[in-house]
Amino acid sequence: MASIVLRNVDKIYAGGVKAVNGLNLEIRDGEFMVLVGPSGCGKSTALRMVAGLEDISGGEILIGDRVVNHLPPKDRDIAMVFQNYALYPHMTVEENLAFGLKLRKMPKAEISKRVQEAAKMLGLEQYLKRKPAALSGGQRQRVAMGRAIVREPQAFLMDEPLSNLDAKLRVSMRASLNQMHERLGVTTVYVTHDQVEAMTLGDRVCVLRDGILQQVDTPQNLFESPVNLFVAGFMGSPSMNFVNAELVRDDAGAAVAFAGYKLPVPDSTFAEKPGLDAYLGKKLILGIRPSDFEDAASASGHSGGWAHIPTRAEVTEELGSEINVLFLIDAPPVEHRDTVAAQDTGDDEEGVLPLVGDKSLWTARVNARSHVRPGQSIELVVDTHNFHYFDTDSGLAIGHPANVGR
Repeated sequence: MASIVLRNVDKIYAGGVKAVNGLNLEIRDGEFMVLVGPSGCGKSTALRMVAGLEDISGGEILIGDRVVNHLPPKDRDIAMVFQNYALYPHMTVEENLAFGLKLRKMPKAEISKRVQEAAKMLGLEQYLKRKPAALSGGQRQRVAMGRAIVREPQAFLMDEPLSNLDAKLRVSMRASLNQMHERLGVTTVYVTHDQVEAMTLGDRVCVLRDGILQQVDTPQNLFESPVNLFVAGFMGSPSMNFVNAELVRDDAGAAVAFAGYKLPVPDSTFAEKPGLDAYLGKKLILGIRPSDFEDAASASGHSGGWAHIPTRAEVTEELGSEINVLFLIDAPPVEHRDTVAAQDTGDDEEGVLPLVGDKSLWTARVNARSHVRPGQSIELVVDTHNFHYFDTDSGLAIGHPANVGR
């Protein structure tokens, strides 16, 4: 096992297109690091440079304590798992698993031992004599992972390995990946555009945009404390609600005003977010997570810091344990370069809002006890302690430790 370090790594293609721009990233020994971002953000390019499948234009890549810039892939002691499985169709599962080891002239007894161990770990024992055509997509992907495991490399590099699987299978394969990493403890770099996958798999998550590192942190910290509008809008499903608002203070205290609402801002927020008080009397962008709402009728025991928003449910999405309530607010959608970029999830059907004129369509995630239906009035409560505030020009999160002094 080994750490992987990228120091000021660039990738410039013909024509001066910068796919990766000054990337600095340290992946710890045994860590599961996820690279996430919209399509074309440079995440797969970064992974391929670590693997040696792409030359780097500048900087250094270290695997363990070796600079590997000019080492061919076979000498880097890494194993890759691709989106398309890349199995040999004429070979059985057993032969596919053993093939790389045979090339390395490993003793037959050791090959057999490793293949059996990997097959047992991945639940492939009964399929060893089958060929890939006789396997399901999930089984094929497990074979592809098994082929990487038997190598016992210093690091696994995985490029969207679950994207060809259906939704239910992806969930179970995520669990398998988690278990595999717990058992093997091998440094893993995993690329995906699916931020739910990123949040559930990564020890830490690296968010990229246009080849530039935006933020690297634990999934929970990315969710609770995004560094800018882009990270805030990209991480989390459903995505964060944004609106242009004004921070005001009167006899009743500080409040944030937008679309006819005036929601109180707790005093503690100013202590937690240094520099926010400088925005009093000024415009900013307010962000509210759907999960910070609740239906006032089914909410109980909420103390101070909860504000009321009476509205009308336009659409409801019933998810069993909770309901997504889509409602309109009387303010135009925020048109900022960061929020537009964050909507590109890589899936054509996502990130596209229905046309609602000069109003914004927001989402509140409420408990299923609500029983709210489309067209009904609903009184929402929202936790004002969890509001996010962003500068309208820079898009930076106000009071975030990384932005203080910038």
